[in-house]
Amino acid sequence: MTRNGGDVVVETLTALGVSHVFGIPGQHALGLFDAIRRSDLTFVSSRVENNSAFGADGYARATGEVAVLFLSTGPGALTALGALQEAYATGVPLLVIVSQVPRAGLGLRRGMLHQLDDQQRSAINVTKSTAVVRHAAEVPTLVADAWSLAQSAPAGPTWVEIPQDVLLEPADLPPVSSVVTAVAQRPPRAELVDGAAALLSSAQRPVILAGGGVRRSSGGPEALVALAEKIDAPVVSTVGGKGAIRFDHPLSAASWIEDRHTTALLEGADVLLAVGTAMGEVTSNYFTFAPKGRLIHIDAESRVLQANHPALAIHADAALALAAITGKVAQRNSADGARIAADLRRSVQDRLAGQDVAAELRLMDDLRAAVPAAAQTFWDMTIAAYWAWSAWDPQDGEFYSAQGAGGLGFGFPAAVAAAIGTGARTLAVSGDGGAMYSIAELATARQHDADVTWLIVDDGGYGILREYMTDAFGTATATELARPDFVSLAASFGVPAHLATLDTVGRIIAETFTTRGPAVVVLPALLRMFAPTHI
Repeated sequence: MTRNGGDVVVETLTALGVSHVFGIPGQHALGLFDAIRRSDLTFVSSRVENNSAFGADGYARATGEVAVLFLSTGPGALTALGALQEAYATGVPLLVIVSQVPRAGLGLRRGMLHQLDDQQRSAINVTKSTAVVRHAAEVPTLVADAWSLAQSAPAGPTWVEIPQDVLLEPADLPPVSSVVTAVAQRPPRAELVDGAAALLSSAQRPVILAGGGVRRSSGGPEALVALAEKIDAPVVSTVGGKGAIRFDHPLSAASWIEDRHTTALLEGADVLLAVGTAMGEVTSNYFTFAPKGRLIHIDAESRVLQANHPALAIHADAALALAAITGKVAQRNSADGARIAADLRRSVQDRLAGQDVAAELRLMDDLRAAVPAAAQTFWDMTIAAYWAWSAWDPQDGEFYSAQGAGGLGFGFPAAVAAAIGTGARTLAVSGDGGAMYSIAELATARQHDADVTWLIVDDGGYGILREYMTDAFGTATATELARPDFVSLAASFGVPAHLATLDTVGRIIAETFTTRGPAVVVLPALLRMFAPTHI
């Protein structure tokens, strides 16, 4: 067998330490897939390319590794773009390797199957970088560079296209056994650290807002807690930052980010340190947040700095910046932080007690009690997930949602891939509308015997859109859906399925965590959101 370009790609990935690859075979990518057969890489085949990308996303989040995605030319590549938007918005490191038409067709309209005018341009909005390989000898460098950039702060997807003929032609270069990588660090500038430390040292009411960038930064949660304890500041977690500080820490003000009491706490700080967050639509309680004091804004993505509010802007990795500030800031011994955090939590619970949301609160409590403390959970865009944004305590596990870009279909394929990558059972939560985006991945879960529990909350349609439209217009349009019998459908894939009620769902979910392989739990229930809290 003569080595070809596909072998060079696989050899490079192996040298990078890659173990799993996600995707679906395609005509122009056959050289890649044939090369996998001659390697130790594990290929995880989904049924829709968008779900392949969601799967790679979930794998990267769960394992902390760069996830590799193989896409075929044209329709395959374009179908994955919606899921890549989520990874791009959330800062998830993916290396996307995409096939292309033969070099003789690039930039022309020769009528080749799957041919696009400019496939590379299609990816620009959802990737950090794009590159096109012209010769097999370029593969190790371009792939290693993309792998490095994918995890350089701010992390995100990178895109490398390889024409079909490059993948199939004999490769006239030695087998790849080493690669040169350079993952860039982003330390803070010293004068900005000094300025932030001076502001925090003089603060009487400091508050910290911790975003997803803290979780994604190596050592970020530890650096966050060290600074919070030194300045005795309560810490509010965003949806993406949930788990950056444990909820049982005295300084944790939890993550009721859409609650007016939380908004008031953030606004009332004389110095607010926002780290790893854009303070975007949800975090700002739908752009009602208006800080009254000084704002220190830390983020590895320069474009979010001061995008919504003036601030002392620090373009840096979260962990590096937090550690540097901790080393400079004065110790604060007020002992107010824990009291403020506890008061906030109490105010939120008092507000909820005055609303008709007992069933929703009970569901959150029952699910939390049913799922092991260390389990990783993946939530689609559904009312149950919107509750979880605020109410779910990650405990010893991790919480992930599609809140970055807000697309449907993330939860189940991400949870399947995470279960494959970690070997531990995961939980996915979807609504019936979102479930239909990823229903085909029941075949993937069964094929790979993934230890994943999928909770489908069936309310007969797009529940949150039903609420939004009813509130805005008095009635909802196009939100009611015909849908399958999810229990029977799952069983047809060979996946055990259970019909639950609000009284039994906790027990049934808990029982699935004592089994092996995929399981589906269907909960017919009409959930409601808590009353608007930004008015």
